[in-house]
Amino acid sequence: MKIYVSHSSAFDYVNELYTPLEQSDLTNNHSFFLPHKKENLPMKPNSNISNYDLILAEVSYPSTGQGIEIGYANCLDKPIVCVYKQGYKISSALKVTTNYLIEYSNAADMINKIEALLNQLKKII
Repeated sequence: MKIYVSHSSAFDYVNELYTPLEQSDLTNNHSFFLPHKKENLPMKPNSNISNYDLILAEVSYPSTGQGIEIGYANCLDKPIVCVYKQGYKISSALKVTTNYLIEYSNAADMINKIEALLNQLKKII
């Protein structure tokens, strides 16, 4: 699956999101677009989202830009998987745009839960 990764820039997304994804076995079966990697800048998210099978959004931190990306993906009827850190309050609007909300406790837990859900979703996407 081709997966667009969406996130706020208000946290250490390189170490907390990109590195765990890149070092996981998920990369053997899926292609991840990490928008803030140097080789992907500058880019226009709205023109890229339509090229992906699924949106993976780390939503622990509020972000207007990410909200726009999620709204655009929703309009395109793209599946949106939202992950968030245990104990963080997420926007109630996310419950309207996705049925896939994953709460995680650490990076390993996040990867395990994403992998389990992606295995289920690849049967229907």
